[in-house]
Amino acid sequence: MAQFEEVSQKSKLHPKPEGLALQYGTAGFRTHAKHLDHIMFRMGLLATLRSKKTKSTIGVMVTASHNPEEDNGVKLTDPMGEMVTAVWEGYATQLANAEQDSLLKELKDIIEKEDIDMSEPASIYVGKDTRPSGASLSRAVLDGVSSLGGKTHDYGLVTTPQLHYMVCCCNTHGCYGSPTVEGYYQKLSQAFLQLTQNASNRTDDQKRLLVDGANGIGALKMREMEPFLRSKLQVVLSNDSSSGKLNHMCGADYVKVQQKAPQGMNMGVGERCCSFDGDADRIVYYYTDSKGCFHLLDGDKIATLISMFFAGMLQVLFSKAAQKQIQELVKDPNTNDERKRAVKLLESTINLINQTVGDAILDMLVIEAVLAIRGMSVQDWHAIYTDLPNRQLKVTVSDRRVIDTTDAERRAVTPEGLQDAIDSLVKKYKTARSFVRPSGTEDVVRVYAEADTQENADRLAHEVSLAVYRLAGGVGDEPKPLH
Repeated sequence: MAQFEEVSQKSKLHPKPEGLALQYGTAGFRTHAKHLDHIMFRMGLLATLRSKKTKSTIGVMVTASHNPEEDNGVKLTDPMGEMVTAVWEGYATQLANAEQDSLLKELKDIIEKEDIDMSEPASIYVGKDTRPSGASLSRAVLDGVSSLGGKTHDYGLVTTPQLHYMVCCCNTHGCYGSPTVEGYYQKLSQAFLQLTQNASNRTDDQKRLLVDGANGIGALKMREMEPFLRSKLQVVLSNDSSSGKLNHMCGADYVKVQQKAPQGMNMGVGERCCSFDGDADRIVYYYTDSKGCFHLLDGDKIATLISMFFAGMLQVLFSKAAQKQIQELVKDPNTNDERKRAVKLLESTINLINQTVGDAILDMLVIEAVLAIRGMSVQDWHAIYTDLPNRQLKVTVSDRRVIDTTDAERRAVTPEGLQDAIDSLVKKYKTARSFVRPSGTEDVVRVYAEADTQENADRLAHEVSLAVYRLAGGVGDEPKPLH
């Protein structure tokens, strides 16, 4: 077929290094950018097949999130903005690792297994982050799509959540929103402005937020979004991509692991601060107190704050007798003012949350709106509950796949003996726990430990790191004590 002839010819422009093998994980493919040209071409092919199969637009995002600037990666987005299914993750690995002379055979094998009608049109949305390698790698994706006759919309520089948003908007025929960057800003800033109307007498200091953009795409998009917020949020942006390397001594991952402020941010005592990661799909908040102590507010604290806000609204909205949908309550002339206000708050909050994937910018706006409405400072938020002292470390291993977990990644199933070792170590400390999980992006195992004191948390984290190193194929020098 002429179609496969074009694939054959173009694939020669994107040859696979002999013997190189990569695996598609939860975060797609990620490695040094120099190894990815053939991967990008082949993911363009796969996205086109997925589009023909689902009769929908599919997304391809070129990013490596919190990895160093020299790395890059790619992940596919399914029709509703979600990640591709496990079966298609397997196809991604199969196609990526096919040697050059067997690429067409593997491609036809997927087409046959999935019974794909190759006469169907294909639509692919493509985006990339700010990495220097992004331009050439995204062109390789476009080559892959065009070689199978697919059509592309290249959004250029966008955050990962923005691309997921565009894909969902397209496939819901505009019901979720307009599939443009401006449409994203307009929908979500309007929801933020509507929410913050419920917060009165906010001072400029209360509107001020220090934001670490990780020298990445999130910084660029935050700058673009600022005018839409009409000064209701006064962002002081650091690590804004004007200088400095992506994710180097900055960004959400750095702040969470190091438990300290990023380089380049001038924090005052008690000032509210946050950091995005490299592709702006994760966020952490933090501040320093009058004693110079650093306080981190990460995913658990964020979830608690938003859950409490929702719970407060729902107690107004619902009784055993009232089960009407939100839209009906808004339109109902008999709805009392208190209930109608709660419904509108809930509606705006839902509109402000990116329902396709984690979104650092939108999570930030939700948090800022909730704090404003409830009249809470960052210290008030932090005091909702007290975290045990904790420490997170990383252990480099030869192959992260040797570790398999269960119970929401709290128990290690393999390698044999690792969980027993962790359990024995945890018993040495008061109110302690520890768990390990493999990274979804690199050959690294993340170790988390908590205990009654910071010193004990640090000791436990180090001891568990040693167990991982010795039982799971550690690479390089043994982990050293923190003190």
